[in-house]
Amino acid sequence: MIGIIGSGALATLFAARLDGHAEVVVIGSWKPQLAALRQGLTLIHLDGRQTEHQVAVTADPAAAGPVDAALVLVKSYQTPQAVARAQAALSANGVAVTLQNGAGNLEQLQAALGRRATLGVTSLGATLERPGVVRHAGEGPIHLAPPDLAAGDPAQNAAQKAFGDLVAALRAAGFDVQLTEDVAGLVWGKLAVNAGINPLTALLAVPNGFLAEHRACRRLMEAAAREVGAVAAAQGIVLPTGDPAAAALDVARRTAANRSSMLQDRMQGRPTEIDAICGAVVAAGERHGVPTPINHLFLRWMAARSNS
Repeated sequence: MIGIIGSGALATLFAARLDGHAEVVVIGSWKPQLAALRQGLTLIHLDGRQTEHQVAVTADPAAAGPVDAALVLVKSYQTPQAVARAQAALSANGVAVTLQNGAGNLEQLQAALGRRATLGVTSLGATLERPGVVRHAGEGPIHLAPPDLAAGDPAQNAAQKAFGDLVAALRAAGFDVQLTEDVAGLVWGKLAVNAGINPLTALLAVPNGFLAEHRACRRLMEAAAREVGAVAAAQGIVLPTGDPAAAALDVARRTAANRSSMLQDRMQGRPTEIDAICGAVVAAGERHGVPTPINHLFLRWMAARSNS
């Protein structure tokens, strides 16, 4: 069984697409969404088709388990609660995978679960139209790092099998899953894309594709992504995507119709992940003597918008 920790846009996209390929339970706390999901989940596909799905839903992680794998798909500021839910829901040898934005999420999971926790990144786009209805707004690969498990230990072998079963289910559901050992590269590669796209779309209230189509926006997006690449390089981290500016532009184009998670948060009056994205870049830049003026600017602008 796969437990999806979270009930937002990306979480429900995964739940809908995994339906029929694995036993899935959504573990969340947003009451209107959970109530809607109990009545059924509607997925609007990229081509406009609509499919209906019925997945298990609970607000009680202990009642969901034991699950063999937990996909953590909540906001970075909700990670402590997600860790507790994963602990309560997972089987003794279950694995947890964070697909969240920002930095520091894996460390929190590993503090509780040890080597059974690992991470992945994805540029998939999803927009929650209303409770119970999610739109698939952009395709993209999922890069996963296998958990760093000791060979020969029966418990570790069971955890490795749980991870392998998760990968197989994701692939059966049509996800493009690619495995990599470079955990730090994954984190900073996604940070580059998020830092370029999310703040600008949230500040301007525009979909991702707007940034690719307008020269001034594209330059700001690319500059923010390059700063992340420079901070990563100062730490000896190699980005899996190569040129971070090109990666951000590619994602903006492939998810052109998507409203970024940060924009969706602003529209709903929720806190954003700006501190875990641009804030993390600025802080690391200061530690390593790398200037990050565009990320710092985004950080200040988002703070000003939040206070206005």
